[in-house]
Amino acid sequence: MRRFFWFLVLLLAAPALAQDLTGHGGPVRAVLPLPDGQHIVSAGFDHAVILWDARAGQARAVARWHRGSVNALALLPDGRIASAGEGGRIALWAPGLGAEPAQVLEGHTGQIAALAARGENLASAAWDGSVRLWNLADGSAQILEGHRGQVNAVAFRADGALVSAGFDGTIRLWAADGSNQIIAEAGLPLNALIALPDGGLAAGGVDGILRLIAANGAMREVEAGARPIVALSLDASGARLAVASLGGNVTIWGLEAARLLHTLEGPGLPVWSLAFAPDGRLLWTGGADRQVRRWNALSGRAIGPIAAPAAENLPSGLDAHGAQVFRACSACHALTPDAGPMAGPHLHGIFGRRMGTLPGYAYSERLARGDIIWDAATIGDLFTRGPDVVTPGTKMPVQRVDNADDLAALLRFLEQATR
Repeated sequence: MRRFFWFLVLLLAAPALAQDLTGHGGPVRAVLPLPDGQHIVSAGFDHAVILWDARAGQARAVARWHRGSVNALALLPDGRIASAGEGGRIALWAPGLGAEPAQVLEGHTGQIAALAARGENLASAAWDGSVRLWNLADGSAQILEGHRGQVNAVAFRADGALVSAGFDGTIRLWAADGSNQIIAEAGLPLNALIALPDGGLAAGGVDGILRLIAANGAMREVEAGARPIVALSLDASGARLAVASLGGNVTIWGLEAARLLHTLEGPGLPVWSLAFAPDGRLLWTGGADRQVRRWNALSGRAIGPIAAPAAENLPSGLDAHGAQVFRACSACHALTPDAGPMAGPHLHGIFGRRMGTLPGYAYSERLARGDIIWDAATIGDLFTRGPDVVTPGTKMPVQRVDNADDLAALLRFLEQATR
């Protein structure tokens, strides 16, 4: 009955203009397979939430309501979809999405990093240092404070208890009265947390170590690969755990013996997000290449993106070396103003333009007040010292070009391609 409900709702919701929906304009931060096994929701740096028909390889609906990166998705028991991110607000969408959310939950003062749903409750973890436990019936929230710094992950244990992890390296168990108990400490920032069927937990941090915490508090550490770990997913059987790292690999582990089953190899790596399909046969990933990709979770082999990637229309006759270096930037930035929504502003006419002034793009207040004029020297400085140093307040990932020849080629290419 539940499968039929989802099929009927999504069929009726599919817009006639589905062929015009081209996918994400930036890295994909969250993926959420739906219970019918046919549809999947993704969210990304480009402010978009997209509902896909996986069998048809088409986007059925695109919602661009959020004002910033969308970092987290959750499926509610009644079939609604929750999304949240940089803006600090949680949107609750009817099945099939729509232009506007059915309900909005507000209260966080920093970006939301993670969501978890159980029964009539939705939990959110945010960079304002708090966890909020929302009552979905009336929209009220219990504010839970105790972490030192950003809270990056939240989950409900098998017994229904709420747990969270964050920048302070602690995993905290929250009581009904709002008090908390530290049940594990990693000594460094934790990015991902998931509950295991036996009452234990799995956590991943910046050091690339997968931490398996038993219900009695005993911790086992497993080297999961490149660092940092940014996402975890458990299959429906509770026997396999997928681990994603921004360092470039995805691994699948058998939990009973903490045994490595597969290391994914193929396109679309590194990834920001991943999730097993309901039947456990597929693994979905969302990557820096803007694609939602599927993998055979039983063999670890790549199957391909949910939709054919758009052609990379880099202008011909330009610096070939620079074009190659620019590929890392093309996930978020277009060279022309007609490329559609992207995570970052287009670069057409950037030379001679003051930072934070492209009409129609939502800059942070700090960037909009900046006084840098972009030219070869200032763009070179951006990629030498890093955007976090040169342009504080930017959403741009920390990306540097350390090789002098690569940087010179990139600058030549940008001067040619953005005129």
